[in-house]
Amino acid sequence: MITESLKSLYSRDLNKLKEEIEAYQNEENLWKTDKNISNSAGNLCLHLVGNLNHFIGAQLGNTGYMRHRDLEFSLKDVPRAELIEKTESTIVMIDAVLSKLSEDDLKKEYPLVVFETKMTTDYFLIHLVAHLDYHLGQINYHRRLLDS
Repeated sequence: MITESLKSLYSRDLNKLKEEIEAYQNEENLWKTDKNISNSAGNLCLHLVGNLNHFIGAQLGNTGYMRHRDLEFSLKDVPRAELIEKTESTIVMIDAVLSKLSEDDLKKEYPLVVFETKMTTDYFLIHLVAHLDYHLGQINYHRRLLDS
């Protein structure tokens, strides 16, 4: 069942996000930017948590989460412990929401039009994993380049 695969991928990659955030030797470097690196690791972490809580939690799980996307990129100096807690809460939320979705639910149209065209829920959930991994790679490079 695709739901179990998705739960496994989200858990794996969000746990890797936690590891990346924890791996910064200097917590202040989470918020560094440089010449062509406009997004800090801390802001990318906030963005990923906000994105998943909005598109999975609020839209599919009716969690009541209210997204403030602009803050995902403008907040600074959020403590590392808070970033990790937000990531852990997102893992729990995704597992709970996806556990309630049936195969029929996954084949239904996703409730929002996100890319100017309709898509199935399973398609969008796969897209969200790819989005998570794209930014996870950016965080890894950010850490290796700027955490010196």
